Formats: sequence, C-alpha cells, structure tokens
Amino acid sequence: MSATAASVIGLAVAPALAAVTWTVKPGGAVTGTAGTTVVTDSTAGQSVSCTSSVAKGTLKKGSGLAGSGIGTVTSLAFKGCSVAGFSVSLTLSGKMPLNATKYSGTTKVANMTITKIHATLSASSLGCSATIDGTGATAHNGMVKAKFSNKTNTLQVLATGGNLKLYHVSGGCSAGNIHNGDLVNFTGGYKLTPKQTITSP
Repeated sequence: MSATAASVIGLAVAPALAAVTWTVKPGGAVTGTAGTTVVTDSTAGQSVSCTSSVAKGTLKKGSGLAGSGIGTVTSLAFKGCSVAGFSVSLTLSGKMPLNATKYSGTTKVANMTITKIHATLSASSLGCSATIDGTGATAHNGMVKAKFSNKTNTLQVLATGGNLKLYHVSGGCSAGNIHNGDLVNFTGGYKLTPKQTITSP
C-alpha cells in the first residue's frame, strides 16, 4: 500500500474513532423531582403507583466530558406508593452512575442510562417482599434508559430498554401472580434543580 493511500484511509477512519464529548452547565449538586412515578411488573401486568419521587445526585461540569459517568444518582426515593390500596415501600441503595450515550442537536435531547440499580420492595400488610436488580439478586447492575430534554429540563425515565428483574419474591407477592424473574420497569419525569444544560459536542 502506498503512503498516499494509507494516509487517505487514515483520514477516513479518524472521525469514526474520535471520542464523543459532552458539555454540562452548570453541573454540581442536583435534585430531580417527579410527580406520579410508576413501577411496573410488566410480566404480571401489575403496577405500583407512587405519588412522587425525588432523585438526588451530582453532575460533572464543563466541556470535553466523557459520557460514561457524566453524573451520579446518590439517592432515589419513592413516596406514597401503593397497589390495590395497600401501602408499598421501595428502597434503592448505592451510587448509580448516569451515563450520556447520544445527543440530538435537532430535538436538544440527550439519551441516557442509569446503571448499578439495586432496590428492595416490600408490602408489610401483605407479607410481601422482593429484590429488584439486573442479572442477579446481588449483581447491582440493574439498568434503565432515560432521556434528558434541554427544552423542558426534565430527565424522563423510559419504560423500555432496561434490564430490571424481580428476585427473592416472597410472601403475599405470589398472590398477585408476581414471581422471580419477572421483568420490571419504572417511569417518571424528573425536573432538575438547578436547571441544567447537557449537550454534545
């Protein structure tokens, strides 16, 4: 191969290998507040409805940022959760990375994932409990997909594209036809404070 041909091929390949970078303003500590948030066992067709949800965490700030770990969700609380009139408790533990994967300059929307999700669900009045995770009950690798809209300053968690499943299902949960291995998702729109702008490049 001639030096000229090699140079041309190199130039053609270079853009494809270029790292995608992100810009976040202002970044720092952030709180996301959502109204009605729904956790659904899509296999059984059963849903837990929560009156509100609050996410707290941090975002990196500046430009030239990597999309992986662009932020961290340090807590995610669900309030006023119930199913069929019974109170339900949902608890998430650990730090959950927020990752930016793709950006549309047209819609001003950034595709995201939230990873390392591990949660417990319980309904004491039903004697019911379960673990929510990804590939295993203690894997701590649960994942959901989300989209952040710069126009509305809202991080919308999506019902599809995640890998959440139920494990260690016990007690009265089985009465609702809920079983180990059932697919789970949750949806909610988190308005961020302070207002954020996340773009690429």
